[in-house]
Amino acid sequence: MAKITVVGLGPGSLLDMTPRALQAIEQAEVVAGYNTYIKLIEELLEDGSKEVIGTGMMQEIDRCRMAVEIAASGKETVVVSSGDAGVYGMAGLVLELILKLPEEKRPEWGGVVAGVSAVNAAASILGAPLMHDFAVISLSNLLTPWETIRKRIEMAAEGDFVTALYNPKSKKRVQNIEEVREIMLKHRNPDTPVGIVTAASREKQSKVISTLQDFTKEEINMFSLVIIGNSQTYVQEGWMVTPRGYEKKETL
Repeated sequence: MAKITVVGLGPGSLLDMTPRALQAIEQAEVVAGYNTYIKLIEELLEDGSKEVIGTGMMQEIDRCRMAVEIAASGKETVVVSSGDAGVYGMAGLVLELILKLPEEKRPEWGGVVAGVSAVNAAASILGAPLMHDFAVISLSNLLTPWETIRKRIEMAAEGDFVTALYNPKSKKRVQNIEEVREIMLKHRNPDTPVGIVTAASREKQSKVISTLQDFTKEEINMFSLVIIGNSQTYVQEGWMVTPRGYEKKETL
């Protein structure tokens, strides 16, 4: 049996990929991933020495099952995800598929190579919005009921967590982000800073800082990550800052 490893590619640029991720890809015989993610690393695959399994959106189970079967047949395999593979990535699915197999048919589990997640990349572009407790919530209701997501948003708002939103808006799913805004406005000032980063660390990266009252008027799509500040978050000179509380110990 060969080894199967799940690799986080980082947010997009090869400069943000960890050395461990690069090494895992270099050592693999087979690379599997969503076509968009394969494109992010195409220059690492251009010599044609590796078998590439690229599939479209909504084919995650088939793609990961193929990768597990190939690793079980004796080929060193990596499954790639953008950001960190353990944050809304393929780590869980691959491990679940392996654990469902009889022990004698399982490939070796190579573990997860952590990557820079989208929330970290977006936060670094906005300034320092995650300096205190924060919640990360996906607004996609393909796998999670919307009522469950609404409850999580409500709890994050009530608890005054900085809240980062993955999958904030798609062409078909346009109302969910408006509901999030309404829920947050019940607990926070309309002037609360909201940062929107689209295509973080990629060629068309963009950044907007708005307010809780107005942020849904901005361009938001599936390549965006939205960070809603807490009651202490402020904007100064174009940067979002959430104080950690050090000023209570001494004057900065």
